[in-house]
Amino acid sequence: MNRRNILWSAVSALGAAFGASRAQAATEAGPGNKLKVVYHLSDAEKVNFVLGNIQNHIDGVGGPEHVTIALVIHGPALKAFHSAQANPDISRRVSDFSKDGVELAACGNTMKAQNVTLADLLPGFVNLEKGGVVRIAELQSQGYLYLRP
Repeated sequence: MNRRNILWSAVSALGAAFGASRAQAATEAGPGNKLKVVYHLSDAEKVNFVLGNIQNHIDGVGGPEHVTIALVIHGPALKAFHSAQANPDISRRVSDFSKDGVELAACGNTMKAQNVTLADLLPGFVNLEKGGVVRIAELQSQGYLYLRP
């Protein structure tokens, strides 16, 4: 092995070690420092999948007191949360998430496009007047990890 290969191997190993330590730091919250996560949902066919992911996340960290979660919904997915159309399982999950402190946020632009108000949505939602993508960017700037299952 020549010197260039040895140097390249050493640099690669250091990069991998640094990347692994950053990944571990991003997934482990220290004492008194809750992990903050924003889930992005726009695909109607992924509603149940994302709600399941959020419940698994809460369960996986030992309960809602160990994580701060925001769910930002826009586009076709919002229709699943209209009070008149929501199935009982979605209604129950949204109620549970609201009690657990999950931020349930509906894109104001989507609400206008679908001609709905907060009164038309399941209880617990807030209206993101500036839009869902704006809220996602705000949360990311506050240290939230972004997940779009």
